[in-house]
Amino acid sequence: MCGIAVVHDLTGPAPSPERLARTRGIGEAMLAEIHHRGPDGSGTRQVGATWLGHTRLAIVDLDGGEQPLRSADGERWVVANGEIYNHVALRTRLGGDFRTGSDSEVVLRVVERLGTDGIHDMRGMYAWAVADRSGDVVLARDPLGVKPLYWARVEDRVLAASELRAFPADVRPQVEEFPPGHYWTAGDGLVAFVDLRTDPLGVEAPPLPAYPTRDQARTAIEETLVTAVQERTMADVPVGVFLSGGLDSSIVAAILARLAAPGVPVHSFAAGTAGSGDLAAARVVAEHLGLVHHERVYTDDDVVEVLPEVVRSIESYEPSLVRSAVPNYLVAELAARHVKVVLTGEGADELFAGYHHFREMDVAELQDALADGIDTLHHLNLQRCDRVTMAHGLEARVPFLSRDLLAVAGRIPMEWKLLGEDGQEQAQEKALLREAFAGWLPESILWRRKEQFGDGSGTADVMSRQAERLVPEADWRDERIEGLPPARTREELGYQRIFAGVLAGVRAEQVLGRFATA
Repeated sequence: MCGIAVVHDLTGPAPSPERLARTRGIGEAMLAEIHHRGPDGSGTRQVGATWLGHTRLAIVDLDGGEQPLRSADGERWVVANGEIYNHVALRTRLGGDFRTGSDSEVVLRVVERLGTDGIHDMRGMYAWAVADRSGDVVLARDPLGVKPLYWARVEDRVLAASELRAFPADVRPQVEEFPPGHYWTAGDGLVAFVDLRTDPLGVEAPPLPAYPTRDQARTAIEETLVTAVQERTMADVPVGVFLSGGLDSSIVAAILARLAAPGVPVHSFAAGTAGSGDLAAARVVAEHLGLVHHERVYTDDDVVEVLPEVVRSIESYEPSLVRSAVPNYLVAELAARHVKVVLTGEGADELFAGYHHFREMDVAELQDALADGIDTLHHLNLQRCDRVTMAHGLEARVPFLSRDLLAVAGRIPMEWKLLGEDGQEQAQEKALLREAFAGWLPESILWRRKEQFGDGSGTADVMSRQAERLVPEADWRDERIEGLPPARTREELGYQRIFAGVLAGVRAEQVLGRFATA
């Protein structure tokens, strides 16, 4: 996990010394703004018409993985943020000598041997740039947008970086999100390399049939998620788990505990207000699994103190996102003292219909809602997850969003994702997922009703109590902040004020996508 900054000159493969100096100045200023993403080191390189910058959180190949990383012949260089989980298999397939054990070197070899056609073969979470001395550059982002990437075209240059804050204030109004599942070159423009709705594995094969029985579906869910968790333990540093006490994070924790080598402790981390349901449930899970458990119990004052930095970190002002980000931010701060990598339960609700508002939907409506939920995760939960962890130099991995598990979820008849097989009101959400992991967790946890993270941690109550402190004016509805939609609540206006103060010039659609005016 790292941060990247890229400045590509579109005027030709050999820009003038004056343009190179200007490019370098822009890039170095951008990289300085995202140093928190990689506290273990940084590096820069001018490669042809492209300046590459990288700030590193060392996780794989601690000694040999410094970036920018060059190809064996020195013609190409890469900066990458994220992980390529199948890099060992790709090494075997591509052959030849590798200079390092870094998964980022595999990105170089894929581009060198397979070109952009090979990008869909990479399994992982990533945003990267490969530049060569001839003047070409390739930008790419993973299909789900687990790793962030933004870009803008300014004065015959293309700028790209991991976070909005990296861009100069006068450039921010022109910044756009680089779309997930796409690559870009100056010659080809923006090209999609995978369609998650129709072909999540990227193999262009006929879709597999729906599972004929619930037993087969349960087995596939269990086996595929176990594999996804195992892949995401790839690291040369300790791996822990965020544990809210809800179903999804508890399943991930249970799998991680079973995969751990004998005698190797698994650290879990939870946060909430005193007496919150999440803390109590997390303790039950941790004790059952024999985890080394850590808690952050926080107060109203703690929430108010970190709010400005939380809004700055997540680069959003959407109230539900801010509410859930506060406990995430505080638990990430705690976890970073003990580990460099954590697994989380993000994505399970979008795959298995876990949200309360799905209760009123029929099969067709639910199918559309789940597909839309996957498409927009990068604007919401994944954006929060990335930013609050990287604010503390911590890498978060999301096993539920394995492309293989997406393919499994796509083969489950939609009727089985309703609230029980018959869709009755009293039925439990995500029943099939719960059934798949029967015996892995205490029954009280396996069948615990879902709470929104901000509610279960106690944060929602704290935030509502603090709304008047954020915006004491009685006539708050009259205030408008340029570039942002009218605030729907006093609380939201408070967050908008913080947001505008630290990210001047950023427009609503840059942080909330199509939800900006909802």
